[in-house]
Amino acid sequence: MDIAVTAFTPADRAAVERAFEIQTAVVTADVPGFPTPDERDFFVGMKHPRTGYAFERCLAYVDGDPVGYLEMTMPQLDNTDNVTVELQVLPDHRRRGVGRALYARAVERARALGRKRLMGMAVAALPDGAPRNGAGNGFAAAMGAESVLAEVRRRLDVTSVDQPRLDAMLTEAWKHADGYEPVRWVGATPEDLIDDVAYLDGRLVQDAPMGDLDWEPEKVDADRIRKVEQNHELRGRRMYHSGLRHRESGRLAAWTEITLADGNEWHAFQQITIVEPAHRGHRLGTIVKIDNLRRVLAKEPDLRVIDTWNAAANDHMISINEAMGFRAVDTWHNWQQSV
Repeated sequence: MDIAVTAFTPADRAAVERAFEIQTAVVTADVPGFPTPDERDFFVGMKHPRTGYAFERCLAYVDGDPVGYLEMTMPQLDNTDNVTVELQVLPDHRRRGVGRALYARAVERARALGRKRLMGMAVAALPDGAPRNGAGNGFAAAMGAESVLAEVRRRLDVTSVDQPRLDAMLTEAWKHADGYEPVRWVGATPEDLIDDVAYLDGRLVQDAPMGDLDWEPEKVDADRIRKVEQNHELRGRRMYHSGLRHRESGRLAAWTEITLADGNEWHAFQQITIVEPAHRGHRLGTIVKIDNLRRVLAKEPDLRVIDTWNAAANDHMISINEAMGFRAVDTWHNWQQSV
């Protein structure tokens, strides 16, 4: 059996199509019920990568057939010692050396670029949860990587949301939130909020449990936020935001975001939820999350489920999500290896 690892660029349409097919097959096999890649998002994302990151991509061929895909992401503005790795092998071709060949290429390129560590994620089953094959975790361990942060994915079935419970949560939360007013937007952030959004976005790594993951706070400013928003628009992603502004200071004190892709209208991701430290203890996170959920439900009639991830140690945010109806589905291990 001959294994060949070949780099490709977004200009190689045939290679991009093979990568899309491999990723779709792997997600379908390894994470049943998870949205497969949206075609527009995938192909446009290749041509218009996220600002502040460089990418290298390879396909692995066995006797001329593409059976594995490697994407390496190199942050350019911060975390410049790191390479994030997404490595996928078709299920029928696993345990034959394809993954090792792709991982060896990732190590080789990381060292050539002066990077110090590789990072990646792999899904596993929860006790009494839906089955997961765990192949990615076994592979990472075999490569010598260490699991440094466990996250749990929770899913909300929006067809069975307990609206009276949300009403009660909101009523109680607002008793603690005098002096704040809601702000809402879809898509690009209003100019009067952009600096506050950048500040809150940049706080996420500081505030969320990170385990032993070697990831430094990101340098986020208004320009970086704008470029992310433009990239989302190009890729067909809809962005719903809710926040709370502190009346006295005029500053954004809390903010949350839910995103959807045009090709997967049945599914959404609950993204960041963050409260500025000086304003914690006022139930602001609960208010913005419920407010945004209800706005999305009113605007997206085809939506059926929302997924979100939290560090397993993030008890506060988990308690809010579970009170809203999110339920644990599986766990995702962040793996890290020095090279």
